[in-house]
Amino acid sequence: IALDKLNGFLMENYALKVSYIPDETAAEDAPAMGGRRGFNSRGPPRQGSPNLGARPKLQSDVPLRMLVPTQFVGAIIGKEGATIRNITKQTHSKIDIHRKENAGAAEKPITVHSTPEGCSSACRNIMEIMQKEAIDTKITEEIPLKILAHNNFVGRLIGKEGRNLKKIEQDTDTKITISPLQDLTLYNPERTITVKGTLEACAKAEEEIMKKIRESYENDVAAMHLQSNLIPGLNLNALGIFPGAASGGMSPSVVSGPPAGAQSFGPQVESETVHLFIPALAVGAIIGKQGQHIKQLSRFAGASIKIAPADELDTKQRMVIITGPPEAQFKAQGRIFGKLKEENFFGPKEEVKLEAHIKVPSFAAGRVIGKGGKTVNELQNLTSAEVVVPRDQTPDENDEVVVKITGHFYASQLAQRKIQEIISQVRRQQQPKASAAGPPVARRK
Repeated sequence: IALDKLNGFLMENYALKVSYIPDETAAEDAPAMGGRRGFNSRGPPRQGSPNLGARPKLQSDVPLRMLVPTQFVGAIIGKEGATIRNITKQTHSKIDIHRKENAGAAEKPITVHSTPEGCSSACRNIMEIMQKEAIDTKITEEIPLKILAHNNFVGRLIGKEGRNLKKIEQDTDTKITISPLQDLTLYNPERTITVKGTLEACAKAEEEIMKKIRESYENDVAAMHLQSNLIPGLNLNALGIFPGAASGGMSPSVVSGPPAGAQSFGPQVESETVHLFIPALAVGAIIGKQGQHIKQLSRFAGASIKIAPADELDTKQRMVIITGPPEAQFKAQGRIFGKLKEENFFGPKEEVKLEAHIKVPSFAAGRVIGKGGKTVNELQNLTSAEVVVPRDQTPDENDEVVVKITGHFYASQLAQRKIQEIISQVRRQQQPKASAAGPPVARRK
């Protein structure tokens, strides 16, 4: 019935096309959730997302991933699987113990699918079993809690200057360390978060760590949905920001254009100019042989793309000037981010983060900053990008000032869109005032 009602339903001037794809790995949930994967083809919407309707929150979209010493796996499973069955029943979770992975390795991963509360409860049970087994087998060294997390979320877990991590350590009385970036590979995009402390302290730390990771995931999903509304037909699954994505390292260069005859979403069709800063050494790769790559990119995106002359003061970076509407900006910038990744200017272990400058009318700069910097701080929290509006700027000849945005592709895109929305709002508010004022009159002294 739901499929019949949804298919062809008009939303934001687009007709929905909905299909049901059974997911064998979530067979238990399929009757209740209507086949998570079919609904999830572009990543799950946030609970309570506008227009999409809330779906039953039977499972968290981010599973808990743990690393446990191989010698404890048998005790966790129990005789004929009795112990693990008991944990799954008590915590209403689905638990996968990846025994066959990394043959001979000292540790094995465990994946727990459940609500956040179910994941935490299962984690506590597993830690209790390991602690009891350590006492029974007279293992004296401390058994830390090890959580695996996708690298895309770890930066936000750590926080600026490590503040988030320090707060979790202080609040839970634990010591937390994170494996270095050097340990990542193209096939393993996860970092190991090691938590040391009492069992109770580790359990509290797990709740706080996973809460932060889930928040990051939800923010990325929100960013993807905002962009998919702007540009229909995008292959958002290829971006690799979700746990368990093909390699976790795919770039945003895999982007398809809008379907034939599709209209641009919303009233925002004005051309925008963005200055994107790339490594100076990457200029040749962006231009291509005899300028072929930059010409193809310009045609593909529907944008004007020019490389600015080298700056004597900054020899490490070059400015790329991109002019075009939001859809063109998204596609052009996405391809540039992707090209830098493909050409190994950042390498498989690094996230591609670039600085972008957009010009804002000086009358709107205050609104971008907000009272006491409130708006710009909210922008940074929502988008995960660094947004800077220098206060001591002198407006240029067009009465505009520069806003600097630094972040990964989706963070930068979302920040750009939000700032353009603020500028549009300020302009709309000023128009009635201008028309109501009528012709200029002489001012009284």
